[in-house]
Amino acid sequence: MQTMLDYEVVVIGGGPAGATAANDLALSGRRVLLVDKAGRIKPCGGAIPPRAIQDFEIPQEMLVAQIRCARMVSPSDKKVDIPIENGFVGMVDRGPFDEWLRSRAQSNGAKRLIGRFESLHETDDGLKVKLMVRDHADDTAERHMTVTCALLIGADGAKSKVAAQAIADADKGVFVFAYHEILKSPAPETLQSSHPDYDADRCDVIYNGTISPDFYGWVFPHGPHLSVGTGSMDKGFSLRAATARLREQAGLSNLETIRHEGAPIPLKPLPRWDNGRNVVLAGDASGVVAPASGEGIYYAMLGGRLAAEACIEKLATDSPRALASARKRFMREHGRVFWVLGLLQKFWYGNDKRREQFVKICRDKDVQQITFESYMNKRLVRRKPMAHLRIFIKDLAHLLGFARA
Repeated sequence: MQTMLDYEVVVIGGGPAGATAANDLALSGRRVLLVDKAGRIKPCGGAIPPRAIQDFEIPQEMLVAQIRCARMVSPSDKKVDIPIENGFVGMVDRGPFDEWLRSRAQSNGAKRLIGRFESLHETDDGLKVKLMVRDHADDTAERHMTVTCALLIGADGAKSKVAAQAIADADKGVFVFAYHEILKSPAPETLQSSHPDYDADRCDVIYNGTISPDFYGWVFPHGPHLSVGTGSMDKGFSLRAATARLREQAGLSNLETIRHEGAPIPLKPLPRWDNGRNVVLAGDASGVVAPASGEGIYYAMLGGRLAAEACIEKLATDSPRALASARKRFMREHGRVFWVLGLLQKFWYGNDKRREQFVKICRDKDVQQITFESYMNKRLVRRKPMAHLRIFIKDLAHLLGFARA
């Protein structure tokens, strides 16, 4: 007789990936446990495109700002404003947003525990998952707890402990280290006099070697707050010092700092997301943050959904290929975008001369239109071959030095 397991699926990590997976599993009638640390907020610009708002039914009240313009700033301080036509990019505050996602999963039937993953052990009947848990959000006392399950979803972020214990080649990840500071936004009535270059409806993206030698810095409005930060793969580069320089250059040094956060951000999908039996990864644990842009919320939520669907298939069919479908489906839809963005970052972010040219290219209307259509809808725009040809010719001219700076 088969042993009755505590849960069909245990999800480790309650960020956008894990919370989405738990919600979808609960809605499908599965017995699911969501385990998440309390109070952890990932450094994140907080941008979510319309595709994410639509696909994951994100309510309007979760959006703290609606961005209608992106400004690219070159090393020589040339500025290119790119309006977002016929739409907007939503901004969320990750603290309340992630908690809303977890609460939604709980309201739909997922069990929640505050705690962290310790280890897993395979048995003939399923998995034994050892946790360190807290009984209440305000209780600092911790205790060991072991739960049994058929399947485990590791959505426990970059440098995932689940991945390290269960997935081959989990050490093949590529990371940028990110740091940001959440500031109190300037008072609207003092904007013109004290912060004339700040726009609550515009995201600023700064390409400058003093701010980041291989990535970018940002100023992203969040309604009553704003996020200012940077990232780099260079472990010797001081992100805090660079953020201080960015605040000074942007005229934001005098604003109150609410909090600050730092963490590694993955920029390349791992070669494997599952162990072929009972464990599958999602979100940062699987490496799905877009290169060049650093966008991760939509891809994390999609990864969580695909992991949940893979688990549902595995529970229904016991097919050994079921869990592998999560990565296969993700890469079929978005693998080319990740590959293109990886090439873009590797070449254009290499030095300030190239960054200067990159920002210049962003003035081009064809580039703007295709870039934002792809970003907003999460698909490469294929229906405008002449626009792609024009972009290729212009890029080639820049690469060969024929275009004037």
